[in-house]
Amino acid sequence: MPVLVRINGAPHLQPWRTNMMPLGDGAFRLYLQTAVRRASGTKVGDRVRAEVRFDAKYRGGPQHPMPAWFRQPLRANRKAWAAWQALIPSRKKEILRYLAQLKSPDARKRNVVRALKALAGQPVRYMARSWGNRGEGALAAHS
Repeated sequence: MPVLVRINGAPHLQPWRTNMMPLGDGAFRLYLQTAVRRASGTKVGDRVRAEVRFDAKYRGGPQHPMPAWFRQPLRANRKAWAAWQALIPSRKKEILRYLAQLKSPDARKRNVVRALKALAGQPVRYMARSWGNRGEGALAAHS
């Protein structure tokens, strides 16, 4: 869900644009990216005052391109590739947006492994969801 957010009153002028991730039970989780934590003077585990409101001006925007470091292993995994092809466009967009913000090679490697497991139907926690093959198929995501 697209939202505008301020953490501990920061930023003062223009709130950050971000997305709250659905948990699958009607609830949502707000992740604070490193840049947001730095700017708001917070670290993981801190209690914060969050001002959150729906971003009514959000219009979807362009989908991020699939990075080669993800595309190559994805296409090499037949089961994961077939599952990717079957994903709804908004889920593909969500995954590609998440991958686009990864900067370090280690973070990219970890996320390729998790994404391929999720898409191939293996039980794994990825992008605030539990993915797995509990009889629902490879594309099922559970909270």
